Amino acid sequence: MIANLEKNTGRSLEEWIKIVRATGLEKHGEMMKFLKTEHEFTHGFANLVVHKARQSDAGSADDTDLVDGQYKGKEHFRPIYDKLVKEIEAFGGDVEIAPKKAYVSLRRKKQFGLIQPSTKKRLDIGINLKGTDPVGNLEASGSFNSMVSHRVRVEDASGITKDVIGWLKAAYDAAG
Repeated sequence: MIANLEKNTGRSLEEWIKIVRATGLEKHGEMMKFLKTEHEFTHGFANLVVHKARQSDAGSADDTDLVDGQYKGKEHFRPIYDKLVKEIEAFGGDVEIAPKKAYVSLRRKKQFGLIQPSTKKRLDIGINLKGTDPVGNLEASGSFNSMVSHRVRVEDASGITKDVIGWLKAAYDAAG
């Protein structure tokens, strides 16, 4: 999309960021309206430029900051997250740990799982195991997250069992 922005407008993303910032506008909606009305941007291109100008997209944030933000007030889950990531990275060199604002996406060629500190009392592990029946603490994801088929609810470190790691590994293998 960034390459197409310059192709379609004749200006680079960096140039558009400078233009938007020079307006003095601060609100997302105001910046969007400016680009759409004054420069005939489509919604998608306007949204891209505004997020980059405000550094409010996941790609502009530092991964560490995103993860730290997820665990603010839920610090007791951070060692569990760190242990999970270490286990998951051992699956293979193609594991991508991709922090978002509310969760961390676990990817290979496609997303195979996620880790999300959902509440102060629960860490959720989403696992993509389509066609697998729920068993034990591996439940159908329901409305939890449409990007995964199953969920494991974890309240403390004892919730990270060999079964959980095995389910994540199976999802990783299927995502290759």
